Amino acid sequence: QVQLVESGGGSVQAGGSLRLSCVASGYTSNNASLGWFRQAPEKEREGVAYIYSRGEVTYYARSVEGRFTISQDNAKNTVYLQMNSLNTEDTGMYYCAASGSMVTHFPPRPGDFPFWGQGTQVTVSS
Repeated sequence: QVQLVESGGGSVQAGGSLRLSCVASGYTSNNASLGWFRQAPEKEREGVAYIYSRGEVTYYARSVEGRFTISQDNAKNTVYLQMNSLNTEDTGMYYCAASGSMVTHFPPRPGDFPFWGQGTQVTVSS
């Protein structure tokens, strides 16, 4: 069965950077959709970034565009989220999600992704 495991979260000061990783097992990511979502306490889960077919299609939430970069390494079945210029609004639990097909509407929704990791916490302090 497909398993997704996130790592790389932590606590940083505003303006700092983190790089999240999501390793997929039992799954080939080359032609898959992979997304990063985040959820803060008392808030809904929101899509942050999305990638399909080695970057042929990408999406970023407006709140992170220009600061975050999503990429994937198909050989390692891994998707990354490079997060720069972090601010306190970026705080939350970050989840990796995967689908076997391309998402055709944007922003992507949690229901578009049948496979999920358990999350990695990102905390940004001022």
